[in-house]
Amino acid sequence: MTEPGGGSDLANLKTTAVRDGDDWIINGSKTFITNGGSADLVLVAARTSPEKKAKGISLFAVDTTLDGFSVGRVLDKVGQDESDTAELAFEDVRVSGADLVGPLDTGFISMMQFLPQERLGSAITNLAHARQILEETVQYAKDRQAFGQPIGAFQNTQFLLADLVTRVDVTQAFVDQCVLAHNRKELTPVDAAKAKWWTSQVQNDVLDHCVQVHGGYGYMNEYRVARAWRDARVTKIWAGSNEIMKMLIGRDLGL
Repeated sequence: MTEPGGGSDLANLKTTAVRDGDDWIINGSKTFITNGGSADLVLVAARTSPEKKAKGISLFAVDTTLDGFSVGRVLDKVGQDESDTAELAFEDVRVSGADLVGPLDTGFISMMQFLPQERLGSAITNLAHARQILEETVQYAKDRQAFGQPIGAFQNTQFLLADLVTRVDVTQAFVDQCVLAHNRKELTPVDAAKAKWWTSQVQNDVLDHCVQVHGGYGYMNEYRVARAWRDARVTKIWAGSNEIMKMLIGRDLGL
């Protein structure tokens, strides 16, 4: 979905697919595509009816061996080294009518339908990530000695870890309710937005404090807490930035 000039503005897609007989010709570019540098097949959102604006977007399954398809830069990310993130280019890429995914001009609707699930999935991952590192940090506070006692014995550390554990547990209760609602097919886009932005904020706050508890070691890549801290920063941006999530919630309030 994401394009160099579009970001979270999915309705402003510039990539086009123009009908040519029974085929379609795709032109455009994408960026920040997870696994884009190693994928054999990509699902591409393209504008098929420009006059319809958001209602004129369709989805196409594109074989990455086709002529005209190319991978641009594999981007140098701050974290999340386990997956490549790449730029993709489409120059007169010819696909067949059979490569159209779903009915014509329904791509935007399809993407919107699955965004709550994506955001809930992000929320679950965010929270699990924070909880694991927090548990390791609690153990570190028990083991690490300073001034003749475990650092966890200092009141400041106790109060901090009590705060973080409470935040994670309270957030877990809301995420669990969202999962149950999703299983009943009742999860609303607004609740999914709440879960996504809140868990990413909690995740980043928790991990930043965990780095602090680890002291100098927390800034070393050999420690999981440092790598987790780097990996977490993007969760406030992807799956819809936290600012977009708050806009969705605000609109639901009638503002």
